[in-house]
Amino acid sequence: MKKKLAAALLSFSIILTIGAGSAFADSKMDQVIDKSIGTKYVSGGISTNGFDCSGFTMYVFDKMGINLPHQSGSQYQMGTAVSRDNIRPGDLVFFNTSGKGVSHVGIYVGEGKFAHASSKRGVTISSLNDSYYVNRYVGAKRIMSTDAYQTVASDSQDNDDVQ
Repeated sequence: MKKKLAAALLSFSIILTIGAGSAFADSKMDQVIDKSIGTKYVSGGISTNGFDCSGFTMYVFDKMGINLPHQSGSQYQMGTAVSRDNIRPGDLVFFNTSGKGVSHVGIYVGEGKFAHASSKRGVTISSLNDSYYVNRYVGAKRIMSTDAYQTVASDSQDNDDVQ
């Protein structure tokens, strides 16, 4: 019972973290990320049965109609480089966690945080300011055009069912 309550509280706090101040709050991208939080890590995984880092980003962007390859280094070759000061929600953020170049990727969600598939925690939200990520940060890439970004950022469904 305590584990279920702790998991529910963690999910709730993550939902608040993602939505707070994010340009994607209640957007299609935010909804896809939110539904993926807590999904276990599986090497080579590309579905809600389990993700690896590039499988997670590939899955989320596929839901936005954008095809990404299933490899963080290949994803790093796409898009336009963005300085850390200009990252916006939806940009991909890349890290060198292996010591051999780009080896990890996540999706920036705003307020210095990014969603990613952690090998230890599954799909989660982390801070770019955590010392682990600060020391391994490689860069960010903008995959979506400004028009696509504006469409995704404002594309929310109203499920009030008010008649």
